[in-house]
Amino acid sequence: MLFEGFGIGTIAAIAAVAYIVFNIFRIVPQYERLVIFRLGKLVYKAGGHGPGLVIVLPIIDQVRRVSIRTSVVDVPPQDIITKDNVTLQVNAVIYYRVVDPEKSINEVEDYMYATGQLAQTTLRSVCGQMELDELLGHRDEINERLQKLLDAQTEPWGVKIGNVELKNVDLPKDLQRAIGRQAEAERERRAKVIAADGELEASVKLSQAAHQMSSEPNTLQLRYLQTLVEISGENTKTIIFPVPMDLISLLEKAASKS
Repeated sequence: MLFEGFGIGTIAAIAAVAYIVFNIFRIVPQYERLVIFRLGKLVYKAGGHGPGLVIVLPIIDQVRRVSIRTSVVDVPPQDIITKDNVTLQVNAVIYYRVVDPEKSINEVEDYMYATGQLAQTTLRSVCGQMELDELLGHRDEINERLQKLLDAQTEPWGVKIGNVELKNVDLPKDLQRAIGRQAEAERERRAKVIAADGELEASVKLSQAAHQMSSEPNTLQLRYLQTLVEISGENTKTIIFPVPMDLISLLEKAASKS
């Protein structure tokens, strides 16, 4: 046997030495940092200990690992009452990372849970101060406002809020139908306005054409001839000859005299 001839005390001492040797060295990956407490007191190092090989004193050192990668908090749907008394549900997603590992351990008990709870309350507060139209049409401004508010509150914890994005705004069914009807009415109104503008423009052009033809009678005759050419090129057996208005006027005058 390997340990044959050694006493129990010797074997225990060898095991203790092996334990100390194997636990005195910690390999810290690039995306993590160590926060070390020696006899309960923080062994401060700006940005945390690591990456690479870190020496830790077994038994007297307590070690906490902190990830400095960007993490995501999915904020569950929150019941919101907007400024114009519309009840809806809003959820969001938050991207954050730890920039000061020592603060994230010392200043708050659980920075991940605290950040998630703070995001929920801030989301309800910000959305509750806005009307429905603002909430639906100004998402970028809301996202920026949420990011600034959350970042200011998590800074003492050593947490940096990188981005906040509203995901879904769930409206009640009756309100969705009302908004749909409103959108359809708006489209119909725009279509009627466009058609009216077209009619107005066409009437102006026709008035200008009539004025031009009245001042230049030859243009009316040329228009008659052009119309005959267009009709004759359509392979039709019926030919319509436009009667000049002057001829009709002469006939009416002759009839009235007779």
